[in-house]
Amino acid sequence: MNHHLFDTAPDFNQPIAVLKHCHDRIRKQLETLQKLLGHLPVHGADSDARKAAQAVQKYFNHAAALHHEDEEENLMPMLQATARDADAVQLEQIIPGILADHQQMEREWQQLNTQLEQIAQGHSAELDSAAVQRFIDRYTSHMAVEETNIAPMAKRLFSHEQMEQLGSAMQARRGIKPSLPQSQVPEQHQVPVSNTVANGVVLADIRLDYGRASLTEDDVLADPIAQFGKWFEEAMHAKVNEPNAMSLATVDTEGRPSSRIVLIKQYDQRGFTWYTNYDSQKGQQLRATPHAALLFFWSELERQVRIEGTVTKTSREESDKYFYSRPVKSQIGAIASKQSEPIANRAQMEANYDAVAEASGDQPVRPEHWGGYRLDPVRIEFWQGRRSRFHDRIVYCKQADGSWTRERLQP
Repeated sequence: MNHHLFDTAPDFNQPIAVLKHCHDRIRKQLETLQKLLGHLPVHGADSDARKAAQAVQKYFNHAAALHHEDEEENLMPMLQATARDADAVQLEQIIPGILADHQQMEREWQQLNTQLEQIAQGHSAELDSAAVQRFIDRYTSHMAVEETNIAPMAKRLFSHEQMEQLGSAMQARRGIKPSLPQSQVPEQHQVPVSNTVANGVVLADIRLDYGRASLTEDDVLADPIAQFGKWFEEAMHAKVNEPNAMSLATVDTEGRPSSRIVLIKQYDQRGFTWYTNYDSQKGQQLRATPHAALLFFWSELERQVRIEGTVTKTSREESDKYFYSRPVKSQIGAIASKQSEPIANRAQMEANYDAVAEASGDQPVRPEHWGGYRLDPVRIEFWQGRRSRFHDRIVYCKQADGSWTRERLQP
């Protein structure tokens, strides 16, 4: 079977072809390793053996690691953010095995690398045949899985721009000038400042260049709530850490802001809903100034959603329904805690909890001071990280008749 995929290395504007070309080079190095195994008992660590060992070392000590990073940091996260339905299920089944293979192959390579170094220097002619065969077998089956599943899916799902972004990320990893416009090329140099933090790291230099996706006017839906639902679903598919976590910003009577993380429990055309203690700091601030801002930040997808609007309480029926859907211990905690009020120590908190638990039994009653809030949005912005801080921003603004306008903002 001929595994040679390309006679010459393809251009990075064909990133999937480049990845397959890497597989072809890996196969050649595995063939060299197999031949070396038969050469050493007859000829020892002669000139040919030393050259072969050096060639295998050169590839697996550098190029193979870059190839794995291409897959782990770019290709697979982009696929997870894009795939739906059966494709998403398939990725969930095979990606853990691919990542586990990478780790195991690295461990197996380190064992072989030590032996190859001795051969390359002419100090030894010993090469563990069983270790070589395990390494060859694992890589061979690993590449077959990727070529049968990952590569065809990427070619089928990725847009031209996603292919371009993948290729540019691969180029940047290799120190090659990416093919994207200058505004999208990762920044290479930063001007240091004196604000150092741990281990001498310069605070102003801590930055991550984004490039996993883009956002155009043609990408977004006409309805911002539907667009939010689309992005929220993609965050769930990508297994973002707590995709329902959002920052809630409120202001006091003097206009001084405060923010905290809460969990969204529902969203629909009426707005975005969460539950809390009405007597807490945020509850008191919303009572005085019923306007707030929400922020979702899904770092794994390099996305933000900014939402601003007016806030009202949910109905008693809705608050009851959610309260009684919670675990009994969470219900007891909501009753026992005077949220945001000072208390002497943890022991007093525990004592308050125990007292409520004893009084409530298995059927706590929702207190009047606990319930839901719903933010009715008037402005929703979708932010997609892009290279060199040249981000994509699409904002929707609600009009007096309830319709939405949509426009692009500069980064």
